[in-house]
Amino acid sequence: MTRTTSEAPVQPGETTPASEQTGQLDRSKAVQPVLEKLFELYPHLFGAEFLPLKLGIFQELLASHPEHFERDTLKAALGRHTRSARYLQSVAAGNKRHDLQGLAVDNVSPAHVYLAMLELFRRRQGRSREDLRPKFRAQLIAAFESSGLNRQEYLSTVQTQDVDANTLLEEALAEYDQKLAKQEALVRAFNSSGKTLEEFADMYGLDKRDVKIALDRNIGLQTPVSNTQSES
Repeated sequence: MTRTTSEAPVQPGETTPASEQTGQLDRSKAVQPVLEKLFELYPHLFGAEFLPLKLGIFQELLASHPEHFERDTLKAALGRHTRSARYLQSVAAGNKRHDLQGLAVDNVSPAHVYLAMLELFRRRQGRSREDLRPKFRAQLIAAFESSGLNRQEYLSTVQTQDVDANTLLEEALAEYDQKLAKQEALVRAFNSSGKTLEEFADMYGLDKRDVKIALDRNIGLQTPVSNTQSES
């Protein structure tokens, strides 16, 4: 899986020699004015809300503002920006990529959504005593459902060399399969019950909304469903 230079997630647990730390401090001072200039020129992208940037925007910025930006410092500034928590949150939410005019131009790929979610999970888990894996698995399931890919396509798109991350991904997809199986069993029970949605939900002490979700999913999979006298 290919990652853009500016959007490759930071690997947790890395140690940095003192000489490199000094160099990073120097680069930090150099990129701050660049970040301020980006905010001044494009507040809709680098202001109160961080929007995912279109691929290739680095070259466009260099070409559009040679008087303001140099290659190395702009690259470093964009790298810091796209590794920030606010930017990763925007990517993980599945917001579209935007161009310099602020127009939504492309979808963020499922791989980049996954990598942003994974990096945020690692950072949060590193600061928390709570086990955040259940919440992360729920987020993975939602991202998988939004991707429009089947299981094998999604795995081949997002899996990395990280064994722990792959284990979490497999656990999330297994949880999704269990959820789907329960919904399918619910639909079969409903089909054979001869009840309306409201009667069926009351009979089994279920939330009507959960039953409707299962029925709607079943219809989406083009499986016949009967007894659908229900409120929208």
